[in-house]
Amino acid sequence: MSRAAKQVKQVKQVKRLDRVIIRFAGDSGDGMQLTGDRFTQESAVFGNDLVTLPNFPAEIRAPQGTIPGVSSFQIHFADHDILTAGDRPDVLVAMNPAALKANLGDLPRGATIIVDTHDFTQRNLDKAGYDSNPLDKLGEVDDVLAGFAVQPVDLTGITIAAVAEFGLSRKDAARAKNMFALGLLSWMYGRPTEPTVAFLERKFAKVPAILGANIAAFRAGWNYGETTETFVVQYEIKPAVMPTGTYRNI
Repeated sequence: MSRAAKQVKQVKQVKRLDRVIIRFAGDSGDGMQLTGDRFTQESAVFGNDLVTLPNFPAEIRAPQGTIPGVSSFQIHFADHDILTAGDRPDVLVAMNPAALKANLGDLPRGATIIVDTHDFTQRNLDKAGYDSNPLDKLGEVDDVLAGFAVQPVDLTGITIAAVAEFGLSRKDAARAKNMFALGLLSWMYGRPTEPTVAFLERKFAKVPAILGANIAAFRAGWNYGETTETFVVQYEIKPAVMPTGTYRNI
């Protein structure tokens, strides 16, 4: 690690929380269900109590980039016994304008929004029903995101650069952006990374380039959280005190 990276690491804060609700949202092809499932498995290994809520598109094969085509996965995890998936997410990861618009109304003021800026093109904004780019109006009078902690990140662009060595097409490289998002959120909430790496090694064992790209994107997301000045707080949710026994994912 470079000296500059070490200096950034030293100023990171750790904030203790007793529970968090996170929602991953994007197009049905963005891998939000896989991302949410992997974050769930990481949290289970860590020892948190948790409840999940997968949410699939309202329409079968809805046009890409439209609100009816938004897929999401919500996870509520805590250091104590919980019974529901939660009502209002503390964190929204939005992969495109439609995902942002479809889920914004569920967020309480003060919630964190991590948004992939890459797909905020005029075409996608039109599909989502935005008259203008809400990310261009942050801090202005007509800022529809006022009251939220908005973190615009070019998840797709950074992912494409991180996996360039594997020789994938731009489209295939961009598909690993969900693993970058997972790596970033895993860093933010201190999730163990070994279960996800092992899962990817099993899933893509026969496709070395895809395997390498997904692991590289996942680690790039973790490293981005670790070294960037954008995210200065890491959150800690202790394991829950649970009865011993065998727990199954149903």
